[in-house]
Amino acid sequence: MKKTAKIGLWFNRQSAEYFWGHGQDLFQLYVEEVLGHAGIPFARFDNAESLESYEPDIIVVLHPGEMEEDLNRLEQWARRGATLISYGGLNRMAGRLGCSRFAIRDAVYGDLSGLSYAQGIPVLRAVSSDPWMVSENSVIPVQANGVLRRLRIAGTEAAAAVLEFPLGAGRLIRWNVDIPANIVLLQQGGGPVVQDGIPAPDGTGAVDEGILKADDRCELDWNEDRSVTETGMPYFDTPYADWWREVMVRQLLEEADALGMTLPFMDYWPEGVNQVAMISHDSDFNMEEAARTTLSVLQENGVRSTWCMIEPGYSPSLYKEIQAAGHELAFHYNALEQEKGIWSAEEFSRQLNIIRSTSGAPVISNKNHYTRFEGWGELYVWCEQNGIEADQTRGPSKKGNVGFPFGTSHPYYPIARSNDRNRLYRVLQIGFLTQDLEHPTLSDASVIAPFLKKVAEVRGVAHFLFHQQHIHHLGNVRHAFSLAVETAKRLGYAFWTSEEITRWEQARRAAVLRVGADGTLITENLPQGAVVRQPSDAEVELSASQAVIRFGRPCAEAASIMKTAAE
Repeated sequence: MKKTAKIGLWFNRQSAEYFWGHGQDLFQLYVEEVLGHAGIPFARFDNAESLESYEPDIIVVLHPGEMEEDLNRLEQWARRGATLISYGGLNRMAGRLGCSRFAIRDAVYGDLSGLSYAQGIPVLRAVSSDPWMVSENSVIPVQANGVLRRLRIAGTEAAAAVLEFPLGAGRLIRWNVDIPANIVLLQQGGGPVVQDGIPAPDGTGAVDEGILKADDRCELDWNEDRSVTETGMPYFDTPYADWWREVMVRQLLEEADALGMTLPFMDYWPEGVNQVAMISHDSDFNMEEAARTTLSVLQENGVRSTWCMIEPGYSPSLYKEIQAAGHELAFHYNALEQEKGIWSAEEFSRQLNIIRSTSGAPVISNKNHYTRFEGWGELYVWCEQNGIEADQTRGPSKKGNVGFPFGTSHPYYPIARSNDRNRLYRVLQIGFLTQDLEHPTLSDASVIAPFLKKVAEVRGVAHFLFHQQHIHHLGNVRHAFSLAVETAKRLGYAFWTSEEITRWEQARRAAVLRVGADGTLITENLPQGAVVRQPSDAEVELSASQAVIRFGRPCAEAASIMKTAAE
């Protein structure tokens, strides 16, 4: 029986305090969110002696510090037999490892097809790269893999994607892409929203209309990162952040295997669920007739949904009907100036309290009206302060930026900036793909199939937004709604509400997976339905009923290497 690989995350707290004190973000901490969502067992260490006592097999370098002694420590760990992985950084080590650093100011695209664990992964956009080049006179047998280039399809090669350095009994693996920071910038934008974004040159994405919103800080390229459907509808076609997450996890599985070990993980979804679809509505104008039409359409299609309610909301009797039908009542915060909305903590609380008091519902989810958004994390702080546990604001506001403008279909916890020590906000972000298909000013239904196919590939959440008023007034929108539901069901999607997604993710994060002294995986507090899997190997022959593909590998349930804490 293979032992479970011990993964230790190294974070030099003393050095980090210096960086934070000077306003420097340490987005490498987002590795914890990536591994937490992937269900990978790991332990983080802020003290070098504690990490050494743990005797990790793989060390992921979050922040090592810049002192000579910090870098010497890393080299010693590798020479003693550990596998070290660093996402960018370590630049003072470049010379001693036979490399030189050079700058790439533009975004690049990583072609990782040369990596054994990256088969089937598309070319990925990277907005944060920090490349080294191997010097011609280097005496270290450096292995360079993958290619970073300036264009998605073709162009001049810029650098390798990842470099591997043999050091004593171990190895140092350095990515030329700061993958965790790259995920953060794709999902949350390259900085705070303080001004309008750059519009699409073809006129389909006029984000510069004088309204600050989430998609004003989209880090994708209008030309390089969009495709068109057979009817000519443009869309951002690749969940880059989800695939970068997958690259990180796949590499850890590969490195564990190379050490003769295994690396089990808790699956994204419960037994029998491969990917999730979500429907939400925004109650703009609060037309009760439109609400009743929507209730009928939902019943006809056999799905439950999340109703984001804008002030003043519906009548108490209608709220009871919505809840009796199994739907979730959520909040639709209005900060749109044209409707006398105000962007402030006080106004957020005031509007939310009205919806809670009139609906009688606890309300734990929010989506901002018109995807209004300012700054970086203010909204998440307001959510935390008011018991809102999930937000759906990050989605497209225009016809031409539907799909994956923020690179993800997975629920995730966003990260704060350096002034809040890059902590994770306690608010689950569940972005949406598109809204009101077949509306005259928005995208048509030709995007449904490609969206569902792309989300299924990464096993995320396919979130479609339909306003009640458009379901009521526009037959084409009603038909598109039914088509989206029918297609998702045919592709094996399970329909969940925002609250159900949030509660499941919270339960997964509350579970504990840790490695015992004998290499056995110890589990605590697993949620009902959770499945722990491990990659199969040549010694394990899986039947068709046992085999599932996860992170590019056939996997089986990990019962043979697990025990509960009580055992």
